[in-house]
Order: sequence, then C-alpha cells, then structure tokens
Amino acid sequence: MKLKIGVLFGGDSVEHEVSVISASQAMAALDEEKYEVVPLYISKTHRLYSSPKLRDMDMYRDLDALEKNLPQVSLVRVKQKFMIIPIEKKLFANKDQEVDIVIPVVHGTHCEDGTVQGFLEMIGIPYSGCDVMAGAVGQDKVLMKHVLQNSGIPIVDWFWFYFYDLPQRQEEIEAKADKIGYPLVIKPANLGSSVGITVAKNIRELNEAIKEAGQYDNKIVVEKAVTNLREINCSVLGYEKEVKASTLEEVGKSDEILSYQNKYQGGKKGPSKGMASTTRSIPAPLSAEMTSAIQNLAVETFRELGASGVSRIDFLMDADTEKVYVNEINTNPGSLSFYLWEASGIKFPVLMDLLVKQAVDRQRRRERMIFSYSTNLLSTYKSGGSKGSKR
Repeated sequence: MKLKIGVLFGGDSVEHEVSVISASQAMAALDEEKYEVVPLYISKTHRLYSSPKLRDMDMYRDLDALEKNLPQVSLVRVKQKFMIIPIEKKLFANKDQEVDIVIPVVHGTHCEDGTVQGFLEMIGIPYSGCDVMAGAVGQDKVLMKHVLQNSGIPIVDWFWFYFYDLPQRQEEIEAKADKIGYPLVIKPANLGSSVGITVAKNIRELNEAIKEAGQYDNKIVVEKAVTNLREINCSVLGYEKEVKASTLEEVGKSDEILSYQNKYQGGKKGPSKGMASTTRSIPAPLSAEMTSAIQNLAVETFRELGASGVSRIDFLMDADTEKVYVNEINTNPGSLSFYLWEASGIKFPVLMDLLVKQAVDRQRRRERMIFSYSTNLLSTYKSGGSKGSKR
C-alpha cells in the first residue's frame, strides 16, 4: 500500500513563486511506485487547495483563476487519520482524501518560520524538516546570530534594531555603523532570497538601505560586508545524530551581492528552475582542508540551531585572508538543494525517500515522549469559585 505524501507549498511570502518551483521539482522526484503524491497549495490569500491539477505549472500563470477553479480544502485529524476535506462538497466530486505524511516545501515569512510546522504539530501529522523552534530561529537572522555567536561559530560583526525605533536611535545607529566600518550590508531579519538586502558605502546609503529593508520587516540587521567575497554553500541532511554535509558549491553573481535574480534566473532569460538556475561551481574550487573545515562548520551550525531534514548553510569567505563566516541557514532551501546532493552521490528520489523516513522516525520517537497526562483535573472542578487552581 502506497504512503500518501502531501507536499505543502506556496504561502503568503515574497518567496511564494520560489516555493511553487521547488515543490514541483520535489513532487516530480517522489517515486510514484512507492508514494501517492498529494499537492497541498497555500495561496497568497491564506487558503489551502488540493488537486492533481496543481502539478501543472501552467496553473500558476493566473493565480486568481486557480483559486476560482480548484477546491478549497482543510487538513484535519479525524480519529487516527489525517484528512483533506473540501470546504464545499459537491455531488460526485471533491471527495475527502487521506494523507499520511506532509513534506513542507515552503520558503520565507509565515511559512518556513515555524508557522506551518506549528499547524502540523497541532494536528499531529508526521512531517519532514525543521520543527517549530528550529524553523523560527533559522528564519529570524537576529535570533540565529545570537545563537551562533553564543556557540562560538564565526559570524561577521553586526548589530540590529527595530525599524520603528529609528527616529529615536538615528545617531546611535550611525555611530555603531561607523564603528564596524563601511561597506555594510543592511537586510530585513526575516526574509530570504536576498529580498530587501542592500550594500551601503556611507551614511547616506545606510539610511536609504534601512528604509528599503524597513518595507519588509521591523527588525533590521546591519553587518560588516566582506569586500573580496567568495560565497560558499553547503547543504546538511539528517536528524539528531545522523547528519551529513554535501559537496560544496561556490555561487557566481553578477551583482554586488547575490540577488533574487542571480539566485533564480542565473542572469539569464527564460523559465526559472529555482536554485538550480543559479550560476555555480560544483564542487567549489577549494583545497581539501578548506572543504573539510567548511563542511564540519556546516554540520556544527545545523546542530546548534536544532535543524533537521535538509537545510543549506551559506558562508561568506574573505578571498584575501581565507577567513570563513556563517552567513545564514536556509531551513527549507530552494530546490531542496537537490543539485548539491546529486553531486554528493544522492539522487533526488533518494533524497525524498530520506525526508519521508525522517518524518516517520521523528513521529515514532515523539510518540514515546510525554507531552500531557491522561488525568483530567477539570473532572473535579467546581464552578463559581474565584481561586482558580489554588482552590
């Protein structure tokens, strides 16, 4: 009997389209002799849809038409089963459908940040990838940097502030920026895909960059730019003790920083293939010693942040000194970093098998843990009292 795998994607995020591309790749990689693939699409209007038609990329050319023509559904628990139930039931159509496991292929705010994982945890369905806490910390660059800094993992000099505090802290922020030294990178704390990121070379550009980042988030990160920069990425795969690092890649870029266009269009015209479109060198042209050091640092970062499933750790390398810094973790990377794992000898269908296995293993482990007690204190509760639990 085939496992029914729900692939969850989309969402109210600036990375919505990237998620659609990544999910399409992931669904194509799932072995349909083993699994029944069930698309679960979250629209930009926060509605959930499910239909085999969602595997056709042409459906996303007109999102308004998609929402009008496909059934809106809910994912709920019914006794010991997890069911996709249509909001409006029609005769001979829109039947309930069971799903066994969910693989989230979501990116960005309201998705990758623990929001989706929290919903899946609440109904109790097994799912792959990071849990709520790891997703939240990995998405928020301020929290992530605090954890990495506390763990002794190398990161560039940085500070952060709330955008709404800017009028009262203008001089303080400019003084901190001067102390770190230009050029600086200014970014929203909770976005990905290089959205809202700007390099500033002076105070005027700093203030313009802060306004740009403030359009996307209330938390603003300011960090020292690595001028003679090489960008190295490493994917990490696993759960708890069973963790491994992929082959490294060096990412090419035509802009001063790796932009959204660099990442998903590779500087070329034509349809995007997600992160697989990026110009890159695989393996990264580094010494064996440097390669091993970065892979070990990637695994350490993955573990310190409590990640699981497949993630990608992005590194900044100073080409002059060869000093390496952790830039960020992508807890649900574009294209699930399948191209790095294929270069490491793990084909995309095998990668998807490993994500299914991780979801099952984690669920079995959690079923052995205690989260609540079978006793019911409310059975002896008497209404009308004012002392609550002290009564």
